Amino acid sequence: MGSIRPCRDDERPAILEIVNVAASAAYRGVIPDDRWRVPYMRPDELDREIEDGVTFWGYELDGELVGVMGIQAVADVDLIRHAYVLPDRQGHGIGSALLNHLRGLTTTRRMLIGTWAAAEWAIRFYRRHGFELVTPEQKTALLERYWTIPARQIETSVVLADPPLDR
Repeated sequence: MGSIRPCRDDERPAILEIVNVAASAAYRGVIPDDRWRVPYMRPDELDREIEDGVTFWGYELDGELVGVMGIQAVADVDLIRHAYVLPDRQGHGIGSALLNHLRGLTTTRRMLIGTWAAAEWAIRFYRRHGFELVTPEQKTALLERYWTIPARQIETSVVLADPPLDR
């Protein structure tokens, strides 16, 4: 049985390893070629995310960090950021446990998740957990308001919300 805890500052290399290994397994050849790069997340990007308020939580199993998920309060919402589980540990409830834990940290604010439109498995995962896709128009407005991402990423992403937005 694993445990969920805040990631420590000295675990940044482990966070990067999980993000990059999981992203490579999931996204290579799936997301648009112009959005793919190796490594998927560089150390300076992780540092910037943490400086911008992303708090990473980890799932520890037998003393090893095997999954991470970030949460970031932005204005009136909470964003789920960088949700990754090592490929050989996927399918065992780790992502669900992390998501449920982070949802428990905030009960009064809307939670938003942005992901690649081509990541159908991620969209199914979040929908199973009660999140609903927003309209394309809402997606663009939300990504522009709450995230700092390039226009091309906005074009190729979706947003899911809980509670759902009015359409």
